[in-house]
Amino acid sequence: MKILVCVSKVPDTTSKIAFTDNNTKFNEDGVTYIMNPTDEWYALVRGVELKEATGGSVTVIHVGDASSDQIIRKALAIGADNAVRIDADPSDSYFVAGQIAAYAKDKGFDVVITGKETINYNGSILGGMLAEFLDLPYISLATKMDVNGNTATIEREIEGGKEIIEVNTPFVLSANKGLAEQRIPNMRGIMMARKKPLEVVAPSGDISANTSVASYSAPEPRSECKYVEADNVEELVRLLREEAKVI
Repeated sequence: MKILVCVSKVPDTTSKIAFTDNNTKFNEDGVTYIMNPTDEWYALVRGVELKEATGGSVTVIHVGDASSDQIIRKALAIGADNAVRIDADPSDSYFVAGQIAAYAKDKGFDVVITGKETINYNGSILGGMLAEFLDLPYISLATKMDVNGNTATIEREIEGGKEIIEVNTPFVLSANKGLAEQRIPNMRGIMMARKKPLEVVAPSGDISANTSVASYSAPEPRSECKYVEADNVEELVRLLREEAKVI
């Protein structure tokens, strides 16, 4: 089985977030970057597990500049066999999906896996766009996947229960919590990652971004909690109507 796993770079959750240039750019000063957790913990690890169970190979792919190479090497240390970095600014999801599809379309991948969303934008749209570019079936938010030959049985949570889907390869899948468990790279994996190939390719000139950032803003600070005596229903109703404005 030939598996492609898409990984992205995101700010560590402990990083202090700020903006520059009149709130039009993200301030990267002092920010530590990590591999997007849902890409790493669920998509990548499940891809490696499938390779170990059925044979084949796992390729990780990333759109970004050379500052991402350390994160890509971590993916190789976890168990990917090779990596591709498309040397371009990941300006929006459409551009990233188009670039990945342009690389993957003639490579014969059986499964393309993404994390369900990045923790910095929470868009959850890359997988669907990628499937459209590649003209492949798309299964979102998978929590379990078993493969038997060319058929995958996939489980995902839906409102009120679970849904079981069968699909033939090739297909695109986004990984949700439960699909796999996080793996920590061991020393052997880290040493081997240094020797594994990381191919850098130029971006396709046929794909361009469709969106741009107008401005960023931080969320409103949380207000202090107000406590109301249990028997003071009138005051509770007043606060809900006049301040919270929910009734």
